[in-house]
Amino acid sequence: MADVLTVREQLGAAVHQNNAISRTGLLERLFSSAFTGLVYPQIWEDPVVDMQALDVGPDDHIVCIASGGCNMLSYLTAGPASITAVDLSPAHVALNRLKLAAATHLPDHASFFQMFGRADVKGNAALFDRAIAPYLDFASVDFWNARRGITGRRIEMFEQGFYRHGLLGRFIAGGHIVARLLGVDLKTFLLCKTLDEQKAWFEANLMPALDRPLVKWLARNRATLIGLGIPPQQYDELAGAADGDMLAVLKERLRALLCDYPLSENYFAWQAINRAYRPGLSGPVPPYLEERNFAALKANAGRAAIHNRSLTDLMREMPAGSKTGYVLLDAQDWMTDAQLNDLWAQITRTAAPGARAIFRTAGIPTILPGRVDNAILSRWNYREEQSRAWTLADRSAIYGGFHLYIFEG
Repeated sequence: MADVLTVREQLGAAVHQNNAISRTGLLERLFSSAFTGLVYPQIWEDPVVDMQALDVGPDDHIVCIASGGCNMLSYLTAGPASITAVDLSPAHVALNRLKLAAATHLPDHASFFQMFGRADVKGNAALFDRAIAPYLDFASVDFWNARRGITGRRIEMFEQGFYRHGLLGRFIAGGHIVARLLGVDLKTFLLCKTLDEQKAWFEANLMPALDRPLVKWLARNRATLIGLGIPPQQYDELAGAADGDMLAVLKERLRALLCDYPLSENYFAWQAINRAYRPGLSGPVPPYLEERNFAALKANAGRAAIHNRSLTDLMREMPAGSKTGYVLLDAQDWMTDAQLNDLWAQITRTAAPGARAIFRTAGIPTILPGRVDNAILSRWNYREEQSRAWTLADRSAIYGGFHLYIFEG
């Protein structure tokens, strides 16, 4: 695992675009500092949509940004030949390696689900010590054994409700506090039985609260959304989806999250409102946590590797024409034109004919035309109609656009 100095340098190169003494530059440095720790206990891109768009099969060699790992482990259930995952956050790397070791060495779905589905069971730390740590790399063991504050070890987060931790977990907690201050009991949403009830609850409870002065002030403050993993550059892209009106964007994305998909099918809504998955084994959960997929996950876990590296730098070391799938999450929203061109030069060099690249954007349109050299981009076919359909199918509803490009050689 890269040392902390190297990680800070990599994050700075990825995010810092303004002078440190400017307001935007200060926010960029606040964001990159936050990313040295745990940000996403759960990833907020829908892996079911990813797997459909990638059309994952046994001959596929996938490169992805890891984040919380729900995507990488879910792809493994479809049996690709290999997955190479990267992340600049040492905490995300440790989390992904923990999940891979647990999938390989825990004896059954029940123990795996106890650790990552419930993630709030006394005894999970002992389960780690006994059944996972002996098979984990030293750096990851050190990470999970490190003290957290003045009480306990980091691994004990899995006994205390893991999904309440990390930058995103704290952001959601803050949202719950604001809701209570405004008189909204979010947990009553979980009583809805139909989509019509969900829509009625949203209009009666959340919409009036979103128009209150406190919420308007928070929405205008770019520092607020750092807790969602949104740096200043991406905040501007997000607000641009509604001509600069961030509150209008947040209203629409929340409405989609809570009203477009039944609660029985949308684990993202459960995480937002319950700060955990739905109690019991009845779901919904990411594919890697489903009981029917555990045997495939266990069998295929050894096909994945996670690196604490920049994606562009790691791809420079890969053979030409060796990869068939690329998952870029929303990272390109942060990038300069030079960084985008470096990235897509390496993607194009390493892509096999027919390779698929997917990514998400805070705004609605694809961001590549006019920014990536046409000599590179013209070799890729943008599937606009399919991208629009998968944008609507993504249950997290956080992003304005999902985009699929296919390499034509």
